[in-house]
Amino acid sequence: MPTDGIRTDRADDVLTITFDRPERLNALTAEIIHAAADAVEAAAADGTRVIVLTGSGRAFSSGADVGPDGSPPGLDTLDAANRLVLAITSSPLPVVAAVSGVAAGVGCSFALAADLVVARESSSFMLAFTRIGLMPDGGASLLVPAAVGRARAARMALLAERTTAAQALEWGMIAEVVADDGFDERIAQLSAQLAAGAPLAFAATKRAINAVTLSLLPAALADERSGQDALLQSADFAEGMAAFQQKRPAEFTGS
Repeated sequence: MPTDGIRTDRADDVLTITFDRPERLNALTAEIIHAAADAVEAAAADGTRVIVLTGSGRAFSSGADVGPDGSPPGLDTLDAANRLVLAITSSPLPVVAAVSGVAAGVGCSFALAADLVVARESSSFMLAFTRIGLMPDGGASLLVPAAVGRARAARMALLAERTTAAQALEWGMIAEVVADDGFDERIAQLSAQLAAGAPLAFAATKRAINAVTLSLLPAALADERSGQDALLQSADFAEGMAAFQQKRPAEFTGS
């Protein structure tokens, strides 16, 4: 059955998976994330040659949905996120993240799990977890430093600063930046190029690169889950959530 908040479209051997809650900047629930993982996992067996992961409206994804009433995400959302990250990285198909607007929190993790990250010039990336008393998850503790190095990863994670597409390209976090008015055309061109390529060679290349760069991903996901579980029960997280909903600075106490 279709899941609200996500859309899948297939054309010319290209499967496009779109986070589709534009009114919420594509904030994601466990159900939506599982639906995306289902689509990624099924694609390898249905003749798909390329997967494009994107978001509708003004964002790629603002991260996990905290709910308009302040209801916090839980381990069910984290487990869904870990499943999607593993589905993307283990898929034999090339996965392109087409990033428009912000890719924040676990949305940033999903983008960086892709093989090629192509960003609109006006887009940005952000690890916003510490602002609400949490730690990066969805594999970000490995995916980000694997791309940009320890110093820049620590800056992104600790300061929760917005990283522009131009900065992300300079740092080696993404593959390409495209002018806003030519973005859709470039994604279509790149998808067609990959779809016409050699599937077995692509799968072997992806497997070899990920074996060298992401071999510790399962361990990182486990460490993040353990750490996040404790943080979700902390007073600092409760304060972070309250401050977020009230649009005020958080007052963390370390408890």
